[in-house]
Amino acid sequence: MFLNWLAKRLAAYLTKQVAQQSVRTSTWEALERSVRPGDVLLVEGDTRISVAIKYLTQSTWSHSTLYLGPDAGLGTSDAGEPHTLVEADLEVGIRSLPLSFYRNSHTRICRPVGLDDENIRELTEYALSRLGNQYDLKNVFDLARYLIQTPPVPARHRHKLLSFGSGDPTRAICSTFIAEGFQRLRYPILPTIDSIPSDDPNCRHCIREHFRIRQTSLFTPRDFDASPYFRIIKPTLEEKFDFRAINWADL
Repeated sequence: MFLNWLAKRLAAYLTKQVAQQSVRTSTWEALERSVRPGDVLLVEGDTRISVAIKYLTQSTWSHSTLYLGPDAGLGTSDAGEPHTLVEADLEVGIRSLPLSFYRNSHTRICRPVGLDDENIRELTEYALSRLGNQYDLKNVFDLARYLIQTPPVPARHRHKLLSFGSGDPTRAICSTFIAEGFQRLRYPILPTIDSIPSDDPNCRHCIREHFRIRQTSLFTPRDFDASPYFRIIKPTLEEKFDFRAINWADL
């Protein structure tokens, strides 16, 4: 009982806004028209835990959500707006919400290539099966531990801190939930690639590559941005951008 109370207090502390919200880089209308089912929407957060994640991962992105579209059966908001996103929230666990929740946020669309209707259905069923799941209490405490005192660690080693400790803190990070969904489809994010001899008797120096799935708890939001298997979609450019049409103030 006490641990549950303490975890809730910690979660409330970690999710408190501490920074000014970043300027969005596209209009709401362009974002709404550009996003498609299966896309991963990255968000630059402005809470205490967002600051910690951005520091440890050396990235702009502190949060990731999975867009499944208005026909995914995720329910509706009180205003009747369809829920189209599924995310792992530190306070309430895995939940669905409308795209407009991030209407004024700095976001980035990362799009997997080649998914068909069956793949989207599998992703949707996976997300629906996880709705309501909560974080492990130990992970909440680990996230707080990294934030209470920012460790003076060189930039090249900060990402490794996310895999330290008996309770892996990345299990409480949104990207773990999404990575598991894609790896169920055998869709690569940042796989481990082994080079082995090709066994070709006519080419002794030839090699072949084997892909191995990484542990999902090691993924962070920036990995979808860095992945060579996700296309970066910029809504402003999808709108037939013409720099000549910009209304510059000094002109």
